[in-house]
Parts: sequence; C-alpha cells; structure tokens
Amino acid sequence: MHQPGPPRFCAVGESVELAPRDPDPERESSYEWSILESPAESDVAAPTDPVWRFEPDEPGIYRFALETPAGRYEQRVRAFPDVRRATSFDLERDRLPAHDPEEVSIMGPFNEHLFDREHPTLEDGTYQYEIDAEPGTHRYGYVPGDDFENAVWEEKKVPGPGKPRVFLEGPGDAVDGAETTITADAKPGTDSEYAADELDVEFYVDDRDPLTDDSLVVDGRETRVPLGELEEPVRVHAVAVGERHSIADCVLVHPDGRVERRNDPPEWARDAVVYEIFVRSFTDEATFESLERRVPYLESLGVDCLWLTPVLESPTEHGYHITDYFDTASDLGTREEFQSFVDHCHESDIRVVFDLVINHTAREHAAFDMSAACVPEYEDWYVWEPIAETPTDAAALEAEDPRDDYAPPVRTTPEGETEVAQYYFNWRGIPNVDYDSLSVRSFFLDVVDEWVDVVDGFRCDVAWGVPHGFWKEISERVRARDAAFLLLDETVPREPEYAESEFDVHYDTTLYYALRDVGNGERPAEDLLEAATAPEREGFPDWSLHMRYVENHDETRYLEECGPEAQRAAVTAVLTLPGVPMIYYGQERGATGYRQPMPWEGDGEATTFHRRLVAARHDSEALSRGDLSPLECAADSDAVVGYVRETDTERVAVVLNFGGGSERVRLDRPLEPVDLVTGDELELERDGGSTVLEVSDAVVVRVARD
Repeated sequence: MHQPGPPRFCAVGESVELAPRDPDPERESSYEWSILESPAESDVAAPTDPVWRFEPDEPGIYRFALETPAGRYEQRVRAFPDVRRATSFDLERDRLPAHDPEEVSIMGPFNEHLFDREHPTLEDGTYQYEIDAEPGTHRYGYVPGDDFENAVWEEKKVPGPGKPRVFLEGPGDAVDGAETTITADAKPGTDSEYAADELDVEFYVDDRDPLTDDSLVVDGRETRVPLGELEEPVRVHAVAVGERHSIADCVLVHPDGRVERRNDPPEWARDAVVYEIFVRSFTDEATFESLERRVPYLESLGVDCLWLTPVLESPTEHGYHITDYFDTASDLGTREEFQSFVDHCHESDIRVVFDLVINHTAREHAAFDMSAACVPEYEDWYVWEPIAETPTDAAALEAEDPRDDYAPPVRTTPEGETEVAQYYFNWRGIPNVDYDSLSVRSFFLDVVDEWVDVVDGFRCDVAWGVPHGFWKEISERVRARDAAFLLLDETVPREPEYAESEFDVHYDTTLYYALRDVGNGERPAEDLLEAATAPEREGFPDWSLHMRYVENHDETRYLEECGPEAQRAAVTAVLTLPGVPMIYYGQERGATGYRQPMPWEGDGEATTFHRRLVAARHDSEALSRGDLSPLECAADSDAVVGYVRETDTERVAVVLNFGGGSERVRLDRPLEPVDLVTGDELELERDGGSTVLEVSDAVVVRVARD
C-alpha cells in the first residue's frame, strides 16, 4: 500500500509522474518526497505535494524516498540524454478557411491536444510553431478561431534514430542450481548507428523487492539471479540503450528459478476478433435484455470479444459523459440485467470489454458541481485554469448558459479569480479530472475495483490524458485479480510508452489512416505493408498487440467514403494482417452512418463475407499468428498489394485490389486453387514460374508446396 511502483525510465526533456499508490486522501499531509541520489549537476528539488511531475535536468540515476502513513518507500528514475531536435510545425495560411490570424492555434500530442493554448507565428504566408521534438512522426492540427471542425491536420517527420527494443526470457520451469539466468534479446531502432550486438542492456531490480542491483551478476545480455537469497518472487526490469532507450521489459523471478514474463498480453487476445457495439444503436430497444437476445448473432459472426461503448449512467446517447460510475445507465437496464447479458456472452465463449472513461466526467457529475462551487473537498478534483482574456471576456464566459455544452465551464474562486475547466479538443461537456488529487486517484481505483470482476477487460477512453503511473497501477491491480484481464488503450496518435507494463492492445491509427488514403486513391496500396510493420519502427516492443480496424464510433464509415470494392479489400486486410482485428457494428451490414441504427435488413452478402473472413482467420494459424512478408505481384494499378502470412506448416497469400473493377495480377508463387474465404475455385494460369489470376477486391489462398 502507498508504495510508488516500479522504476521509471525517461529522457531529459520528458516528465515522469510519481505518486503514492492506493492513497489515503484523508492523510495527504503524511506523504512526503525526498531526494536520496541525483546526478552531480542536477538542480532538481523535492516537491511539497504527494503527486510529482518529475522532470530530470541531467542524465543519470535519480533515487527518491516517499514517506507514507504505511512506511517509507524508495523509487528510482533512470534518465537518458535528451534526443529532441528543434522542429518547426508549419502550415500555409491559405489552407485554412477564412479566419483571423490572431485567433489561430495549434494542437497536438506536444500540448496534449489542448484547444486554444499554443499560437503560431505568421511569416511570409506560413504559420510556424517551433518546439523541441523527438525523432518520429508527429501529427498536429491548426485550428482557425474556435472552428475545431475545420481544423487542418498534418504530419511532420523528425529525422533521427528510432527506439531500440528489448525482450527478456528465462527458464519457464524450476531450475536445479543456485541461480537462474535471464537473457535479453536487444534490437536496434530504425536508422540507428548501433548494430544489435553493440547495444547496451541495463538491468534493474524493482525497488519494491528484497534484492538489489548488486545481487545481479550481469554479463552483457545476460544476468544471473541468485536463488539462495529469494524467499519471494522478485521483479527484474531491463532497457536496451543505443542513441535512445527502449521501452522497459520486466520478468518475475520465482524462488525456484522459474522466470515469468510480466508484460505479455493474455493468451486469448492473440487470436481474438473484436466486435464493437455502439450500445444505443445496436437494437431498437437499446436495453441489456435486447442485447442479450442478439448474442446468437454475434456468435454466428465468429467474434470472440465484444467491446461495448459506455454502459454507465449518462445524459448522452453515446455515454461518454458519465454521471454515475457505480451503476448501469437506467435506460439500458439494471446491473443484474447487465450481468445476465455478460453471462450469456460467456456461455457463447465471447468475452466482454467495456469502456472505462476516467480522463473526464460529465459536467453534470455531482463532483463537478461541487468543484465548480469551490467546495473544499472537491475543489481540486478537476483541472481549473486562469482565464487569460480581458475582464469583459471573462464576464461574457460567466454569462453563457452553463447547460450549453458549447459554453466553457467556468467558476469564481473565493479569492475572486475566474477560472475555466480544462477540456481536450472542443469537448466542453467533459472537463478533465486532476490526477494531482489523491481523492481523484482513490475514487477511480474504486471504480476499477467495482467492475473488474464483472467484465473481461477495459477499453480505456482518452488513455493519453491519464498519467502513465496511474495506468501502471491499474494494470497491476487488475492482473492481481484476473491474469487474463485485457487493457486496450485509445491513444491518438499511439505511443509505445503505453506498452510498458500498462496496456496489452493499442489503437492502430497508423494502419487506419493508410487504409483510408489507399481506399481514396491518395496512396499506393503497397503502403499498407509499411503501415502494418510500423510498430517496430515506432519502438513498440515485440509483446505488444495492435487493434486494426477500418472504422469505429468516432469515424465516418469506410463504405460511405471509399466504396464497396475498397471496403472488401480493407476489411480483408484487417482480418488477414497481424494484430487484433476489430469489426464495428453495422460494418458487415452495409451501414453508412457512423452511429446509425443497426441495419438488420441490410447487406446479407457483406455479412456472409465478414463471417467467412473471421472463420478463415480462426481456421488458419498462418492468418492469426504467422509472420508477414511482401508478395511480389505485378499489376497495371498501384491499387493492388500482396503479402504472405507464414508459419512452419502453412503459407497463405493475400492479394488486395482497392481500385474497383478487376485486375490481372501476376504472382511469383504457385497457389492452391481454392479461395479460403469464399470457397470459390480460382482460375489460375501458370506462366513459367509465375501464377496469373484475376482479382476484383480480395483473394486469400494457400501457397502451394513446391
């Protein structure tokens, strides 16, 4: 209780949130940080508050002590050198609709997507905003005034090496001897000057465990752990280091020498096909009872994981404005009816994941009312910021109707200062909670405890808005209750840091945007292979899984934007590429509205196609777990791409045509004559060492053995 968690790893220029776990808000003054060790040139001073956004100013080891009501704990932070580079995020002025240059703002991950906070300069017809940014691809948007819907989004690639990666392994069974060995497999990042054997690997014993680093015998990529000193399991962490540091991996060493991996996702998730339901649009009645009656339909699709948009009390149709975290929405049904629905899903071997929304609450939540009224116990529950406008503007904000979601939520403090609640994008109806508050942290831990035994996982809304340290705490907390519990993050854009002892599955925004661009004819289809392998270049570790999709409840329908032929190709890509495929309700029925009522009378042919794709994935180990490699295929159109999924016993070729019509495609492999999805006999021509076939949208076929 209260111990602050595992050692943390970052670079100078980044911040790390440090906080007591499972805190007692009633004893806030009992938590006190002190600095035990820091680099010689560091000027870092200990904070006065229990939650600390620590920003290292020098590379090296920092060691801290935290006094708590339960005792004294230590935590280390390993800071690596700053790798950021001065970068200008630019946009030509004429790309924005009519606007006042004084009111243009820029938003992106560098300012947590906060609206109207950062403002560019205008030079020779180009808006410019310069900051230090790390190597990689950065997505940013320019917003004219308060017209968020007409923001113009761009990407900037900052050159430099990618993150290396590391993977720890050890014996899975008890060992006969005085020590056990952990081996690190280290791989360099993209564009790194380091070869794999030139990378350093640093090993650290968890500060919460009885051993110390001095107990480890490190020999290059191996470390030996003495077993004679172990009376309970200990955690060992490691990072690979080149120009940059990797995401840390962690293993648990048992007293008998067994080594257990700690970051691997639940085994069932590796083969899962997810189906997302927008809860109030899936059935006419929009109740748990009506959802339960549709479980046989879900079973017929072959999906084995159901993701539900929020089911807790909310004044909105979409449910992301939550007013009660401890009960189901009254219009959907009772908690008992929800439990019955979940039980029915389990009887059909379908796991249930639901939305955990803890970055914000609804403005109608009782805690927000009290925070807005400056009730002392709730004053710090939300992020309140001073209003920078003139007094006239501040008065105008206060005069706006507080029931209007488009009116910024404001309050007046006892000192007479006017403050506005922080919110992301233009989401004025869902103010951000403040994780500097021990009360907030304790409250949402109770929320997690309330539902962890009811469902099989959480899809975590706006995961990028909640501190990493809190996600690490949640991950350990739920896994202690259920080792098979799933955590899926919504991070836009995705970041590999969320794979470090936090989430199992990540939104694949990279492939999503590529599928849209290819379907619209804006990029060649071969770009999909680059997008599908992007996690390695982005520094995601080998154990991470990525949810791949063509649409979801926040996006326009792929069918409406790109057409039926491109959709069949895109859906085939999602269900035949590595990762965790997701089908958004109605996608398989020809839906064109992103939150429309489920078109049960819709496209039966498309439903059959989805059903057969899911079956093909489940029936083929190559399609679910095989390695991915390019397939040489010649066609007259750049809308065609091919690839192979391969295991030791099976090879499957996939050829996609996003262009509409039919393309004559020449492949460099012999193929079996039956499509694995449709069951149709393929008309194959042999021309020397090549195979020629017609592809209208998608072909999935086994490669013939030589």
